[in-house]
Amino acid sequence: MPASVSESAYDRRRLRQWLAGEARADGVSRRDMLRLLAAAGLATAAAPALAAPATAATAPGIVKALPDDRFTVRGTNAETKFASLADTGYHTPNDRFFVRNHTSTPVLDAAEWTLTVHGDGLTGTTPVVFSLDDLKSLPAVTRTAFVECAGNGRSFFTSQQGQSVSGTAWTLGAIGTARWRGARLADVLRHAGLGHHAVDVLPRGLDADYVTADGTDLGRVRRPLPLSKALDDVLLAYEMNGEPLPYDHGHPVRVLVPNWIGIASIKWVGDIEVAAQPLYSPWNTDFYRLFGTSHPEGGSAPLTRQTLKSAWELAWNAPLAAAAEHRLTGRSWSGAGGVVRVDVSTDGGTTWSRARLHDAPRRAGWVRWSTDWTPPTPGAYTLLARATDSTGRTQPDTTVHNTQGYLFDAVVRHPVEAV
Repeated sequence: MPASVSESAYDRRRLRQWLAGEARADGVSRRDMLRLLAAAGLATAAAPALAAPATAATAPGIVKALPDDRFTVRGTNAETKFASLADTGYHTPNDRFFVRNHTSTPVLDAAEWTLTVHGDGLTGTTPVVFSLDDLKSLPAVTRTAFVECAGNGRSFFTSQQGQSVSGTAWTLGAIGTARWRGARLADVLRHAGLGHHAVDVLPRGLDADYVTADGTDLGRVRRPLPLSKALDDVLLAYEMNGEPLPYDHGHPVRVLVPNWIGIASIKWVGDIEVAAQPLYSPWNTDFYRLFGTSHPEGGSAPLTRQTLKSAWELAWNAPLAAAAEHRLTGRSWSGAGGVVRVDVSTDGGTTWSRARLHDAPRRAGWVRWSTDWTPPTPGAYTLLARATDSTGRTQPDTTVHNTQGYLFDAVVRHPVEAV
């Protein structure tokens, strides 16, 4: 059975169980979740179309430097400026990788770190504890994959579609692709004594508890995975681009869930519950589902796979010399399959041409592309890039609205100025 079919069936089944009250919601009562749903899931606050670039070199709770030419600081988060990727290779350098923090980056000692695996989905009743050395004694796997926030592109709901959404006003820089190395989650679960009755796997981070604006303490960030995904391609990663994980990216160990929305790839993982019944947390009930008039009452199933996007490696309103040839570059990616085609327009969508692809289509990765363009005269122009992936899906002109601004996949209108 194709993975997308099994994931879809999983989502529908879990949604029915949640709405019927037949699943255990970890860390917060069903009544509180429904209250939070009304307060947070349906709340809409207009996000700015494009926040002004930050001038600070640091952000609250982020360890690494955030130079202004590479990052836009957005509260506790840092968005990569896509133009800063133009001189990099396929993998995003660690010092340019975006940061998404719910609270702040914990500075953990790898020598003291442990991972506890527990729950009624194991054959034994005693939790099993792994050190970092224990993980490294297991067969190591290296996997190239992107990690992308589900809200990447959120600001364009407002700037392009005139719709209000809540959440961080990302443009397209809440993504990075790295070469990850670590142990298979499947191997860890089997060593812990995975039972035949296991259903869900719930990793939990070691960052501070997340407290909502109304004062509700939701505990540490955690989000369940179906066992089928956990046993497929998920890693417990301890290296990023050939180096130990940096603090902001999950040091010493993080979960890597290829193709899925970023919240599934829990950073600073400290324990994993293996359960014999479906699990829920605020991060797949109140958040990371689709709410709004175009979606089911009570919200969609919890989000899993990422969607399809393209971005130019250019600053917003970049100045380009008129009557001179320019080699314009960008990247496209999809959570459903490799990108096989990118069409570009330099006249706001009136005409289109095929971009040159510089990478083979790759599952869980992106492709770099380029096109040559000579602006005929000075003035304002709008660049568009439209990707098609191996499933046959092409970026649409608009994205169906949801109140929290997730999974924006429409073609982005990128302004430049010929001078």
